[in-house]
Amino acid sequence: MTHKLPTLPYQMEELAPLMSQETLEFHYGKHLQTYIDNLNKLIPGTPYETLSLEDIICKADGAIFNNAAQTWNHTFFFQTLTSHSDVIPQKLDALLTSNFGSAEAFKEQFTKAALGLFGSGWVWLAADKEGKLFILPESNAGNPLTKGYTPLLVIDLWEHAYYIDYRNRRAAYIEAFWKLVNWEKVAERII
Repeated sequence: MTHKLPTLPYQMEELAPLMSQETLEFHYGKHLQTYIDNLNKLIPGTPYETLSLEDIICKADGAIFNNAAQTWNHTFFFQTLTSHSDVIPQKLDALLTSNFGSAEAFKEQFTKAALGLFGSGWVWLAADKEGKLFILPESNAGNPLTKGYTPLLVIDLWEHAYYIDYRNRRAAYIEAFWKLVNWEKVAERII
């Protein structure tokens, strides 16, 4: 199976000024493409060559895992963004309230986890098999699928995600992220 660069659900200039076209040209067009290209070079002749990204992530390690997970994580991240962030749907708002006290309290806890993640990685909102929501910081290519959890929302905390627009100001990037979240998409992912 050959993995391909996914189509964005928006035009690259649509997220500006919160996320510039230049950032997307590098982050989506170059970084994500490199992970896909690397994965496609690594899997021929291995047990992973016909598997889905999800299966590769759950079964592989080393370079194959890293490139598959980075491909999946980035795709998930880009598909969660929108130029017209909307109100949190009632079903999701109720779940955030029951798990974190309120949607605002969730955002505060998620932001704190994102600011506290050392180095590069991801912070996820995930659900376990019982539907309980939790915040999961993961370094490098970490992904909730490896633990049997359902990913609902993620922020990319690798510097290439924000350095062009925000330099080393991770807090400003996180603040902008909240204005780009497609809450309808997040709600659709609830089991």
